[in-house]
Amino acid sequence: MRPWGKLVLSCAILLGGTVGSTGVPSTYAATNQVKIVLDGYSLPFPVAPVVISGTTMVPFRAISEALGIEVQWNQKLKKITATKQTDEGSKVVELTMGNKTAKVNGQNVPLTLAPRTISNTTMIPLSFFSQQFGAAVGWNQAAKTVSITSPREEMYTLGFYALRSYDEINYLPSLDAAAFGWGRIDREGNFTTTGDEYKWPSSLGDITGESIIQEAQSAGTTSSFMVYALDGQLELTKNLEDKQLQAKTIEGIVTTAVEKGFKGITLDFEGLGLTGDAAKVKSDYNAFVKAIAARAHAEGLTLTLALHPINSSYKGYDYKTLGSLADELIIMAYAFENEKGPEPLAKVDEAIRLALKETSKDKLLLGISRGSEDAASINSKIGLAKRYDLKGIALWRLGIIGPAAWAEMNKSIVLD
Repeated sequence: MRPWGKLVLSCAILLGGTVGSTGVPSTYAATNQVKIVLDGYSLPFPVAPVVISGTTMVPFRAISEALGIEVQWNQKLKKITATKQTDEGSKVVELTMGNKTAKVNGQNVPLTLAPRTISNTTMIPLSFFSQQFGAAVGWNQAAKTVSITSPREEMYTLGFYALRSYDEINYLPSLDAAAFGWGRIDREGNFTTTGDEYKWPSSLGDITGESIIQEAQSAGTTSSFMVYALDGQLELTKNLEDKQLQAKTIEGIVTTAVEKGFKGITLDFEGLGLTGDAAKVKSDYNAFVKAIAARAHAEGLTLTLALHPINSSYKGYDYKTLGSLADELIIMAYAFENEKGPEPLAKVDEAIRLALKETSKDKLLLGISRGSEDAASINSKIGLAKRYDLKGIALWRLGIIGPAAWAEMNKSIVLD
């Protein structure tokens, strides 16, 4: 893989906006110029937030669903029931239109203002999200931005362990899974665990590749054997088109994974479909994956695929078919701008939405490259994985994450 609180807003701040275009009664102040972001990225709203008697009111369902809160509406009782799963169990919140008292797990809780309908949208006090669902809320006067930070939560996390990652081996027990990049397709199209990179590691004192796998799995981190390939000189295309070579490759990968004690296989086959017949390339890769999936599953191994995003320049990846064959798909949502800075959130968002049209969210991991992101920007990408309720994230890679980024991620997801 290439390194590719409580909100307080005064009327003096927000009053004065026009309200006619939103259908809001004239007693309200619309905040049309206010931007609302969740985990650093804009959150679409069906109705603009409004200020009523100094309290900011926001659309309940839009924020709730983005925070993973299940929302149900009882038309007869004019009541909303919101359920959030937490480490302590379920939190059930009941809100009734026009009633300033909410129920939280059966207990009465006062609201600053009662929920109300504006332009067919239920609006509630923004501060309620921090009070009851743990979402931190802030206000930036200069940028006129309301910021919401989702609460810290458990999330399935895979880390790539490749190249020289010994200095961050201590992170392995905090991960649910690790993909060890110790195999590749070489320039002649052959599978190998030797060469200049993506090779089986040499020992470092008592530390060997085998001992790393065993210790990781003893700590509860599931290991997979990652095989890297790049089609820069059409070596990957050669393998996909040569059935005899392909069969040899599949047998070599699966046999190595079994003999070394891995629990799964991860394929990081990059560069397909930049030029040429994209439909043929997709078909050839689908056939390869179908064959190795059958072989791997017969041995009790899982299969994970790292894929270029659909909105990249590489068009050789059929997410729909690959999602039906593999256990996990990693969206490598990086290198959109040659890793010159944090990846553009709009492009990452688009990559997720396009993938969700092709396969289930339960199979998707959002790939995040530390080579692109700084310590402060990583949580915005994690926030998108939360927003779309993806299976989890995949971090490229151990060895370059660093303590600052690790500490920031631990504020968003549980890595203790």
